Amino acid sequence: MRYAQGGGLRRPEQAARERIRMLAAKGFERGEKSMVIAKDLRVSRRSVERRRRSWRENGVDGLRFSRPAKARKVG
Repeated sequence: MRYAQGGGLRRPEQAARERIRMLAAKGFERGEKSMVIAKDLRVSRRSVERRRRSWRENGVDGLRFSRPAKARKVG
């Protein structure tokens, strides 16, 4: 099943997920193992591994939510 842009999450939910990703980034910087980070943040190890790969390729910016592909028109 595919979700709408942003995973179908509203802004507060996106912010909460991004906060978790930033906490994971701190764990990456400390050299913690994926299983430890996953347990601490209560997420799956696979999710942590996916985020670690993104972090390696793009740094912290790779973990941030990007804006929707189609921005709404204002006005």
